[in-house]
Formats: sequence, structure tokens, C-alpha cells
Amino acid sequence: MCGIAGIISFSEKNDRLKQQIEAATHQLRKRGPDHRNTFLHGRVALGHTRLSVIDTSALANQPFTSADGRYTIVFNGEIYNHATLRDALEKEGHRFRSKSDTEVLLQLFIHEGKTCLQKLNGFFAFAIYDQTNDEVFLARDRMGIKPLLYYQDEHRLAFASEMKALMAMDIPRQIDHTSLWQFLQFNYIPAPASIFQQVRKLMPGQCLSIQHKKITPETWYTLPSTPLKTSDLSYADAQKELKERLEKSVSLRMTADVPLGCFLSGGTDSSVIATLAQQQSRQLQTFSVGYADEPYFDETGFASAVAEKIGSRHQVFSLTNDDLFEHLDAVLEYIDEPFADSSAIAVYLLSKKTRNTVTVALSGDGADEIFTGYHKHRAEWRAQQKNRMNSAISAGTPLWKLLPQSRQSKLGNLGRQLNRFATGLSMSTAERYWHWASFLPQDTAQELLFAAVDKEAYEQRKKAILKHLTDQSDLNDILYTDTHLVLPNDMLTKVDLMSMANSLEVRTPYLDHHVTEFAFSLPVAYKTDGKMQKKILQDTFRTALPEKLYKRSKQGFEVPLLKWFRTGLKSRITDDLLHPDLIREQGLFQPEIIENLKKQLFAQSPGDIHLTLWNLIVFQSWWKRYIQAG
Repeated sequence: MCGIAGIISFSEKNDRLKQQIEAATHQLRKRGPDHRNTFLHGRVALGHTRLSVIDTSALANQPFTSADGRYTIVFNGEIYNHATLRDALEKEGHRFRSKSDTEVLLQLFIHEGKTCLQKLNGFFAFAIYDQTNDEVFLARDRMGIKPLLYYQDEHRLAFASEMKALMAMDIPRQIDHTSLWQFLQFNYIPAPASIFQQVRKLMPGQCLSIQHKKITPETWYTLPSTPLKTSDLSYADAQKELKERLEKSVSLRMTADVPLGCFLSGGTDSSVIATLAQQQSRQLQTFSVGYADEPYFDETGFASAVAEKIGSRHQVFSLTNDDLFEHLDAVLEYIDEPFADSSAIAVYLLSKKTRNTVTVALSGDGADEIFTGYHKHRAEWRAQQKNRMNSAISAGTPLWKLLPQSRQSKLGNLGRQLNRFATGLSMSTAERYWHWASFLPQDTAQELLFAAVDKEAYEQRKKAILKHLTDQSDLNDILYTDTHLVLPNDMLTKVDLMSMANSLEVRTPYLDHHVTEFAFSLPVAYKTDGKMQKKILQDTFRTALPEKLYKRSKQGFEVPLLKWFRTGLKSRITDDLLHPDLIREQGLFQPEIIENLKKQLFAQSPGDIHLTLWNLIVFQSWWKRYIQAG
């Protein structure tokens, strides 16, 4: 796992090339603490920071140049099938001077060009410079596990693993107001857009060729957009096939020349991965976090039961609310594009503590999106049932609106869910998805903005995200949209940022494309029956997991934001981040609405106002660090 950066100048001379690439590479030091170096040739500069995992020797350091000096690569990620690919290349006459997957990737590209991407099993973002043709080739993995951003103008193209590295290359920092509008809705900014007008995110499964001023984008992989609605496999045979594919995926991801472990939350997803990983390693180490001050959300008992059953060496990190609060600033400081999923704080702490023992950790990320794991998936399944219950809920809409609307109490949460579900029933499938995927309604988010918004640009982005949803869509189409919106932009971004902030590599077996493609070949009935979610996953591993895991509901964890805002963060909110003078100076938000939000925060019944305020606090913290301070 590493960090990469690069500049391709379109001018004959760029005196600042060396200075800028070194500054960018320095910003990526946490992604790769083991080695840092740059490469310059003519109008091209490449930078790399290394977290040593495969072949930890200096022979595998990057930027890595081919023996003839023609090609140079900077690579972030892992190629899990590199040993098989190496064997095939050696039979073709290729010789290697390291044992790294980096050299395998470079040699494969030299041998086959961009078609080599189809042979890769792994997660990656990389750049290869061909001196002879004066061409740079960029590529990102199928599911978007590893990030790659780029900036382009008439003088140059710059790319990097993180926005902070791009900013170190002196890119313009002009805020994209359409992106800000979407951020207020989702807590993240959907790709390919970014918070800056001229910065784009390379999409999952995309590549980019740059030769002189000619830039050619191409999609090299797309998850099948019309998944099979029925499967030729019986349910029993599908379970067998799923087990075999997951076993192979986990086995491939157990390769490392450094200590490796597994996150173990106590849910089905990570428990399955840990169970399969233990079969590959009798010394497997597993890690989980508990919440000492929030026993309702503490799942360490389930995680410990799994660890005991599989025989792993298990560590539990019991976190207090004070622990979370104390690391808040560390999280905010690492976020270089507004990102307001508050669970990032817990992921940061889990990664930090896990890194004390291992360098690589397996996780259960991705299962929710491909097998139905979220409450909105259950709600969508129910919404598609034409029954009397839905009719009754729709008819009760006026009543639900009178109930408290808040996650802070059982009654308030029931009122919130009933109102949200009833509202969704009146919408088309696409609009319902948009509504349930949002944390703040579209119109409410717009009202927060001071400047006029480009509604046409917003609707174009919205249309692109929802393009696979029609009123004939089933739940697989919802999952397909989740794998393109929620998975790469929220879940994978969160894990990449928080793990890399602690120099920890996290691998995701569910996102092996052989597993993901198989999941989308299965009918909805294999995934949920409206009562059990991730049905085939749970049934496949029922005998391998403790019975108590099947007698519990899915639990999340909410950071105690409301408490923080009323205590430890109160002065920072009122006297700094949301001070009226700052709001007016920015010209981004409506001052009167911000003041009303602050008043509501301290009201007797604040509802879920803390979620909106968290979104604003994350943005303001980012703005002060990267815009105001320059």
C-alpha cells in the first residue's frame, strides 16, 4: 500500500517540476512511511511513498524503472495473483530482479499493454511512463478501492492518491458549488466530481492515456449493468459456489511479507472473512472495537464468540466517548476533501490500534452493498410489495409527520422511519433511492446555500447516478447503484482515508470481482426474503458461525455528536466554525439559516439537527485549513 503522485507538463520547460513533485510526495508520507522517492525525466515527474508489504527489500522501492530504462511505474495497491502472472511471464522469457508485485505489473504492461488490466486480481491505482512514446498511462481498479484524483489545464495534468498532494502542486482551489450541494445531501461528494471545479476522480474501472496534450479516457471494466434476474443454480448449489469463491478470494489476500490480521466486528460479514482466514493461518490475529460508554452499540461480545470458535488471537479495544473526542481533530486534519461520515472516527481508532500489531488487515466491507445489508434495502424490498400494509402506511402519512423525528429515542426513531418510508412509497423507484440515500433532502440542502446553484449541472449528475433505475427495477438494481455510489464514495473512501492515516493496509475479499460478479448473478430471493438480509451469506456459513450471531439485529454505531456539540465543541461551533462573521465572509451559506440551526441545537427537542451541523463543521474545518489558510 502506498501513495502516488505525478505531473505531466505540456510545456517544454517547467522549473518547478522537482519542487512540486517533492512537495506532493511529502503530503503522502503516511500512506507510505517506509520509503519515499521521486523520478524526473523531461516534462514528467513521478512521486511515490511506500508501505512495504510484498518484498520489503530495497529492490522493490518505487518509482520502479524497467531494466532498459524505458518504462517507470508508481503503483498503489496489491496484485494478489502476481505469482501466477510472474510464472507466465517467465515462460515468455521475462526476467525479474525483485519479488514484488510492482515489477510483475510493469512487466505485464510492457508485454501486453493496457489489456493487461483484465488479468489483474487486486486493488490498485498506478501510473506508467513510457519514455520512448512520451506517454503516461493511469488506471484504477474495478471497484474503486484505491483512489486516484487528477487536475488538468492547458499547461499540465497532475494526479495523486489524495487531494492534499494535488494541492501541494499549486492547483486552483475554486469550490464547485454543485459538489457542495451534493456534499450537504450525502456527507460525501460522488465521483467523478470533487470539491474543486478542475479536479476529477478517475472512476472505478477507468484508465487514462496522456500523450503530449492528448488525453484519452477509457472504461476498461464495468460491473455487468444487467445482472441476471434468475440463476441457473439451485440455492444449495449457489451456496457451494459462493463458499468456494470466497475461500479463494480470502486465500489470495492472505499473501504478505509483513504481519497480517483481520477486523472482526461481530457481524456476519467480518465473521465470515475471519473464519475463512483462520483456515489459512493458525496464527490469525483479529481486532475489534467496543464502546464502553454505549453498551447498546457494543458488539464485542459477538466478536469474541466468533474469535473463540475459530481460535484466533483476539484483541478488543474498548473505546470511551472521550477516546473518540480526543481523536476528532486527528480525523478532521487528515480529511482533505469534505467527508462527513462520522463513523470514520471509530475506523480511525480501530486502524490506529490495529497498526500496533499488524501492517495488513482484512475487512468485511462490500458485503452490505452486494448482498443487501442496509435498512434501506429492507425498506425497498417492502416498498416493492403491493400489499395492504403499504397502503395503510401511506394513508397514515399525516399522523407520522406529527410524531417526533429523531434518532435519539425509540419513539422518535420510529416516527422518523415511518415518515421516511411513507414518503418513499409515493415516489418513483429512482427518486425513492435518491431520497433514502440522502441524509438531508435535496431542497433543504439547497436552502442552506447562499450562492445561486446550477440546477442543470446538479440534475445531470443525479441522472448519471440513477441511470440504471426504472420503475421495473428490482432490488439487484438498487444494489448495483449502491456499488457505484455508496460503496466507492463513502465506505471505501472512509476505510482508505482512516487506514492510510495510520499506515495500515486494508483488504476487502468481498470485492474480488469473481465474488461480486457472482453475487449479481443471483436472484433477489437468494439475498433477502424481507425478513433475513444477506440470506445466502448467512445460510452458507451457518454451521461455521456461533448461533448467537443469528439471534441479533444489525446494529450501527452513532458517534455522540449531540453531546459533543453541547459541551466540548460548543465554543468551537459558536465562536469559530459557525460564527456569523465567518459565515458572511465565506459567502457560501445562508447566515440566517445557520443561526437557526445553532438555536435548534440547544432547543429542548433538537431532533437530528446534529447531523446537519456535523456536515457543516466538517466542511468549515476543511475550508479553514485548505482555503482560508491557503
